[in-house]
Amino acid sequence: MRAEDNELLTRVGPGTPMGEFMRQYWLPVAKSSELVAGGDPVRMRILGENFLAFRSPEGDAGVIDHMCAHRCASLFYGRNEAGGIRCVYHGWKFDVTGQCIDMPSEPPETQFAEKVKVRAAVVKEKYGIVWAYFGKKNPAPEFPKFDLDKVDEADLEVTFLMRECNWLQGMEADIDTVHVGFLHMGGFGEEFFEKGSTNYYRQTRLAPKYEAIETYYGTMYSAFRPAADGETYHRVGQLMFPSFTMAAQDPLGTIKLRSWVPLDDDHCMLIVIDGPRPIPAALDKDGKPLPGLFGDGDFLPNTTDWLGRYRMAQNPANDHMLSREAQRTVNFSGIIGGRVQDQAIVESMGPIADRTKENLGTSDQMIIRTRRRLMRAVRAYAENGTLPPGAENPDFYANVRSGYVTLPETTDWLEKVNEVRREWGGEGVPVIERELASA
Repeated sequence: MRAEDNELLTRVGPGTPMGEFMRQYWLPVAKSSELVAGGDPVRMRILGENFLAFRSPEGDAGVIDHMCAHRCASLFYGRNEAGGIRCVYHGWKFDVTGQCIDMPSEPPETQFAEKVKVRAAVVKEKYGIVWAYFGKKNPAPEFPKFDLDKVDEADLEVTFLMRECNWLQGMEADIDTVHVGFLHMGGFGEEFFEKGSTNYYRQTRLAPKYEAIETYYGTMYSAFRPAADGETYHRVGQLMFPSFTMAAQDPLGTIKLRSWVPLDDDHCMLIVIDGPRPIPAALDKDGKPLPGLFGDGDFLPNTTDWLGRYRMAQNPANDHMLSREAQRTVNFSGIIGGRVQDQAIVESMGPIADRTKENLGTSDQMIIRTRRRLMRAVRAYAENGTLPPGAENPDFYANVRSGYVTLPETTDWLEKVNEVRREWGGEGVPVIERELASA
């Protein structure tokens, strides 16, 4: 990968091509439960900028510039009062839209509060998450429809985890399915699994073949292996613009979503939204957990730092609690927990991976396809103002799911995907065509 292409995809601050691209979409930024009505404001860094998130005593959530529009004191020190945040320096007060609503340090005859506003994101709460739109379009685009809408919100499980690395290498781990057989399940051979199970197919054939295609919403792949009796085992995964992913660890059609939100160039937040899931796949033939794979790591207490939320106790400072003894006797990596294993690897690449040093193979087709798709879309927006795919289409993410499935070897996996999409959403669901790959 050329150094300039790596810069294009990884730099997300104001005015950068990728940063402006990201700002055209709704992004998840906080758990709704983080913001307490009339409670403490929360420092938050998103896309290289510092914001303050708070919930007014009336219950309205806001994400605003942390600096007071008067003398640039931080509103983090402000008072969360009825109607908004009041700066403790001179008493100016701002509501959840950033509008100044009180200017007590000015005499009545020189009041100009209606002319003063701090920058604010447009906010919506859904799925137990605060979402924000940081773009300039007014009004903001309609909030997108996800298949999460087909699940009772009370049945959704939401997890936030910060990664000490650029968003791109975090996201790319999610669309790299071949690593599962090594990083997560290496050392577990066919003797661990019932013959004919999906784990058996994967662990006895560690090098699948791939087909990766471009879709109207991003990219999609199938990693496929021979199965028993003339069948083929497929693992189908998704990337949806700008940084939503769906991995293939559950049966095809399971409702879930992941988002990789850049905090700055060197940090990102992984947001996992899971609907009801089947019995975990990481079990041996006796139904017992595979050693060292279960466990999602431990969280450090949240702090008031800009990057103080949802940090993991297993981190680069302690080598992610790697145990060489466990690596010899328990599992392949010596690291406990699948999410921690992913975290360790992507953070080991450094804050921003130097992709000029890579040597990619056929198993990296989805990575290559996704990078090219992103580069074209980012450049088209930066150079010609071509609106990013789906930025204004609320139906963009509907009927997009992932998962594994075993099919007759004569069945086209993409035809099967289109078939089940119609089952989920009806005959009007857009057909995914291979031809887009060459467009």
